[in-house]
Amino acid sequence: MIGRLQGTLADKNPPQVLVDCHGVGYEVDVPMSTFYNLPGLGEPVTLLIHFVVREDAQVLFGFATASEREAFRQLIRISGVGPRTALSVLSGMSVADIAQAVTAQDASRLVKVPGIGKKTAERLLLELKGKIGADIGLAGGGAATSDAQADILQALVALGYSDKEAQASLKALPKDVGVSEGIKLALKSLAK
Repeated sequence: MIGRLQGTLADKNPPQVLVDCHGVGYEVDVPMSTFYNLPGLGEPVTLLIHFVVREDAQVLFGFATASEREAFRQLIRISGVGPRTALSVLSGMSVADIAQAVTAQDASRLVKVPGIGKKTAERLLLELKGKIGADIGLAGGGAATSDAQADILQALVALGYSDKEAQASLKALPKDVGVSEGIKLALKSLAK
């Protein structure tokens, strides 16, 4: 099983990239959230991989973060949701947005993703309850705290910190901290 690819980014053609690993080119399908954060052509790249073997194909799905790959794996476990639909969900929403939708049981957010109807969205919310929202740490506390913490988490991930580092820094923050102050405090704790 292929779990990670590290090589040179040879080609980008959404939603597919070509990663050259010492002369062997791997075609990898990636969500748009990963695609937008890829380096330029010829630059080194590392992708976490989910390898799917079917009767008619072997397909690699790549992700920039472990949380994206885990969300993808949770999504494809749901009956009626295949890898393409899961990629579509991750392209249309961040993992934090999915977690917030699951925690709030808000189907309207998922319906905005192309290919997701009302029934599929409700099934996703039901199946993912307690799996994705709990992992992100958004299930506890009031809505304002969850929104602020989600914004802080997204900002830290956008700045290049891993989800694990960002989560660890969130735990040290006061519960009622604002977004801008929370980001400053989190950055200070991560700099140590």
